[in-house]
Parts: sequence; structure tokens; C-alpha cells
Amino acid sequence: MLHDDQDPLSGAGIDTLAIRAGIHRSAEGEHAEPIYTTSSYVFGSAAEAAARFSGDSPGNVYSRYTNPTVRTFEERIAALEGGEAAVATASGMAAILSTCMALLKAGDHVVCSRDVFGTTSNLFGRYLARFGVAVDFVPLLDRAAWRQALRPETALLFAETPSNPLCEVADLAELSALAREAGALLVVDNCFCTPALQRPLELGADIVVHSATKYLDGQGRCVGGAVVGRREHMQEVLGFLRTCGPTMSPFNAWVFLKGLETLRLRMEAHSRNAQALAEWLQQQPQVERVYYAGLPDHPGHALAARQQRAFGGVLSFQVRGGRDAAWRCIDATRILSLTANLGDAKSTIVHPATTTHGRLTPEQRAAAGIADNLIRVAVGLEDVEDLRADLQRGLQAAG
Repeated sequence: MLHDDQDPLSGAGIDTLAIRAGIHRSAEGEHAEPIYTTSSYVFGSAAEAAARFSGDSPGNVYSRYTNPTVRTFEERIAALEGGEAAVATASGMAAILSTCMALLKAGDHVVCSRDVFGTTSNLFGRYLARFGVAVDFVPLLDRAAWRQALRPETALLFAETPSNPLCEVADLAELSALAREAGALLVVDNCFCTPALQRPLELGADIVVHSATKYLDGQGRCVGGAVVGRREHMQEVLGFLRTCGPTMSPFNAWVFLKGLETLRLRMEAHSRNAQALAEWLQQQPQVERVYYAGLPDHPGHALAARQQRAFGGVLSFQVRGGRDAAWRCIDATRILSLTANLGDAKSTIVHPATTTHGRLTPEQRAAAGIADNLIRVAVGLEDVEDLRADLQRGLQAAG
């Protein structure tokens, strides 16, 4: 979404954009965004149909790549991230895949943080390699390793910050400068923070990707993704989506629009609850270590305080006693939901080594710091006293 002097939302705050951006009312004058559940559109003439299909005339063609409800979501998330345009996709992984397929070619090279979601690692390391794209994985915080990995054919740098599940924080300004120096694009997965807490494009990133399934929805209802960036790049991503079809449904787009309306309020509440739980977990004798950037002793605390508006809702911790103790802790909880999703109003708990990162080899998990006694909690919006009591139940069972 481009802003100009005629745009009434130009310079508007994030809460206004989250509620108003992208609205295009029909002749019916509806106040809430409608759901356009149609596969195709009727044209007034053969000439109009030809102009729409060729792109000479703007308008809807086929809901695989043009749908008014999806377009509203795209314009709204673009406005929130400060990007020129966005492309909505069927899932967060579809957003990453679409970006790579649209902007990479055989012979290109990618430098990716090894501290990413396990499926992201699998996409780069297993599937893109089949199409002649070389990938090097480097520690997120090792700037020298990023620089050393660069090649003349490096086309893309990919980072997730804060990282999943250890909450490591990358310096996006530094990575952006490194990408520009290499003539490459920097793509940032902003799933953990959302634009309510962090806007990577303002820090120099070229493209932002989201799993809308997480905080953009906020209630664990739908699966979707988004890619945000400059219009020239989004046109390439849209071309891939038009051809290959990893499309967001109109209903899911409508659900995400409703989620965006309360995004900042929810992210601030998630962050408050996570901060309180992280501080409490640090005091528990059964806990070896807590990973949360809001803690002053976290290595990325100062950077996160500068780069983010708050510290987010995800934390991880290690319990004493290895995998068995971690499983006992998880199994003894009664309020937290045992599920790998995050970003939900309901708090969730999971064992990363055997779920979200279970497809990585033991060596890859060790390199990424995914220990067998690690537990990830995506802190929801329940009363924090109840969450503490539930985790206390788990820790007592862990021994």
C-alpha cells in the first residue's frame, strides 16, 4: 500500500491502520469487510475480459490471485509493515516458498540462519537444493560467519528474529548492510514480533514474511501467510502465486483481518504475561535456563530493547533431568495446550526437539541449541497467576 497526501491514512498510527487500511466499500456501503466467496468474475464484454487477463485493465480475474477480501488483507498487512505491497499465501511456509521460487534461480546461493523454524531449514536444505540453489546455514549471531559465507552468487539472506525457539535476536541493521554490500536481498521472518512490535523494513530489510496462522490471527483458527516488500519484488511473488496457486482463501483472509484489528493490544498483553512467567521461571530450582529477550541477562536484551517495542510472547526453558523430565513437565500441565502452534490467545507448550525441530538430524539440533530438555511456551492471554500455577504443576512432576 502506497501512501500519499490524498490518502486519509497517510501517517496514521498502527491501531488505525490495523482497523482501517485496505477497506474498499462496495455500492452496498457495508461497514464490515465482506467475504467474497467466488471463484471467478463476470466481465461486461470480451474486450474487458481480454484487458483484465492481460493486465492492461485493473480488476479481478480469478480468485487464485485476485479476490477483494484477500486484497484487503494484503493492503492492510502491507500498511502495517510499511511496505509498498503484499501477497497473501496459503500458509507461512507457502510465503517463504513463494518468495524463494519467485526471486531465486538455479545457481543462486542463500545464506540462512541455522536458528530458524525446523521446516524452514528443511525447505532450504532439502528441497531448494534439488533445484540448484545452494544454501549455507550460519549461527544467527555470528556476523563473521555471515560475511564468510557470502559468495559472488549470493542472492538472498534469510533470518528469523527473535528465533524459534531460543529467542535469539539478530541485528537487522547489520544484516541489512551486509546484504546490500553483497548485492543480495534480506528476507526476515517477523512471525514472533509482528509489525506491532518490530518493523524490519524500517531497519533495512527488503522483504518480510509471516505465518499469519500465528499472531496475525491470534486465536488459532486459520492457516495463512504473507509476503511484504517493494512492489517490484511482490509482482514477482504474485506471478508465482498466479501460476502455482498457493492461495489464501477469502474466508481465511477475513479472519486475519479481524485478528489484525486487535493486534497491538494482544501483542502487548502477550509480552506482559511472557515477561512475568520468564522472571518467575528463572527462580525455580527445577529450571536450568530461561530463554527470553526480556530478561536483562539475555544476550540480546539490549538489542531487542532498541529494535522491538516489546519482547513478545514466546519463551523457552530447560528443565533438569533431560528429555524424560521435560516430557513429565509437559504432560502434567492442565491449562496449557500441548500443541506446536503459537500466537494463540490460549497458551501452548511443546517439546521442540521431537516436534517443531524433530525432522532435523541430532547434529543439526545440537548446532541450533535445541536440547532434549528444552520446552517452548507460547504465552497466551490467560491470567498469569493461573499459568504460573500450571507450570508449577509441571515442574513438580519433572522432579
